[in-house]
Amino acid sequence: MILTTERLFLREMVTGDFDALYRVLADPDIMQHYPYTFDEDRVRRWIERNIKRYQEDGFGLWAVCLKDSGEMIGDCGLTLQTINGELLPEIGYHIRGDCQRKGYAREAARAVRNWAFQNTDYPALYAYCKYTNEASIRTAESIGMHFDSEYPDEANGFTHVSVISRDDLIQNMNL
Repeated sequence: MILTTERLFLREMVTGDFDALYRVLADPDIMQHYPYTFDEDRVRRWIERNIKRYQEDGFGLWAVCLKDSGEMIGDCGLTLQTINGELLPEIGYHIRGDCQRKGYAREAARAVRNWAFQNTDYPALYAYCKYTNEASIRTAESIGMHFDSEYPDEANGFTHVSVISRDDLIQNMNL
């Protein structure tokens, strides 16, 4: 286990998480703001890429699991992403459709934010998504992030970037 919250625990993904993660990433409703919906091969590569990230970076997207059942309902974690041409630490999250609107993404993202500021030297953390992904933007805002920028890109039309710095978090300790 990497992190625990009131209702969740986050752990490293394993290849056996394929079915649970496929249920999330292959869902066209969940991935409507992503450049594509995942097929089986992309889900397998997603898991493999995160396992590699754990080894190389010490973090990645982790499996989000319900404490009461152990069931994996999505992923959330820290990755290094190219955002408007710059490699930046990004908090990302995907939660299964029947588990959305229950605060799980916010709970997991808040835990990842705290972990990142306690375990890395990054002065700020980012979240980015297609500018029309209001739910993802609200999740970022719910953990204290605020609008940083928007920029045109081929995949999203426009990408919305949110940010939180260490100083922001200190000033708003109740987040």
